[in-house]
Amino acid sequence: MAGQRLLFLAALALELLGGAGGSQQAFRSRGVAAACRLDNKESESWGALLSGERLDTWICSLLGSLMVGLSGVFPLLVIPLEMGTTLRSEAGARRLKQLLSFALGGLLGNVFLHLLPEAWAYTYSASPGGEGQSLQQQQQLGLWVIAGFLTFLVLEKMFLDSKEKEETSQAPSKDPAAAAVLSGGHHLAQPAAGPGLSAVVRSIKVSGYLNLLANTIDNFTHGLAVAASFLVSKKIGLLTTMAILLHEIPHEVGDFAILLRAGFDRWSAAKLQLSTALGGLLGACFAICTQSPKGVEETVAWILPFTSGGFLYIALVNVLPDLLEEDDPWRSLQQVLLLCTGIVVMVLFSLFVE
Repeated sequence: MAGQRLLFLAALALELLGGAGGSQQAFRSRGVAAACRLDNKESESWGALLSGERLDTWICSLLGSLMVGLSGVFPLLVIPLEMGTTLRSEAGARRLKQLLSFALGGLLGNVFLHLLPEAWAYTYSASPGGEGQSLQQQQQLGLWVIAGFLTFLVLEKMFLDSKEKEETSQAPSKDPAAAAVLSGGHHLAQPAAGPGLSAVVRSIKVSGYLNLLANTIDNFTHGLAVAASFLVSKKIGLLTTMAILLHEIPHEVGDFAILLRAGFDRWSAAKLQLSTALGGLLGACFAICTQSPKGVEETVAWILPFTSGGFLYIALVNVLPDLLEEDDPWRSLQQVLLLCTGIVVMVLFSLFVE
């Protein structure tokens, strides 16, 4: 009996071991099959992105976003050639303030007539059942505006602090070109190598770089809109691209004036404006890779108010104080009229686009 029990236990153990080995083999087989399915899905998704139909969307979206970015050279056709070299004169300063007045109106019109209404529209369309925006959604938009404003405030405070420390730790340069830069904020000639060179670099105001950052984010949203429109149809994509181009032309003139005020010359300002086109290309790539209008709308719904906060900071903190320094009544009236002109231009373009 004992021998039979031992034989029975041995047979049972062998059966259990065989079953365990079989289950382990089956588990391995299931894992390999799952990995193969994931690889197939990934290859299919990349194939869908690079298919013939998607390739046309890629080309049209990138070209449309690039056209919007190239609108940054339009101010070169509007602003006189001598503008960059006469800014230190009294007449040049008056012209720059006139451009800044128009830029201030354009910025305010862009925020309250274009960016924020679009953000509200995206949030409304994303609401479940089309019931409209809730109070919480409206508060979130306001919080994103405040976040953009505070982000630009912190960035300027950070760079201003480092700039002041560097300037106080260095003796003033005796180079005349560098002295001209420090006095007027605009260089007229290339300074000689030496201590004056670093002073020239630091003479560029932080507001110029903040404006470039805001424009890059704004172009990212334009790239999203262009690519999302081309995902629907070529006709809608072309109409959207033309609408954004018409809206951007007066806005680019104002941005150009802000860069001149920050200390850039005409050609440097134009090249930096063109560099912001990279944001549009990235936005177009993001929209096509997600291939989801809902995902694009959710992204735009917070980027637009954030950008609005940045533009409000530039308009109210960097541009408006320069205009408030004017004490001549007639010139002050001219500035107010130009500010209203910038707003009216944005209103007209918004109505035309609609």
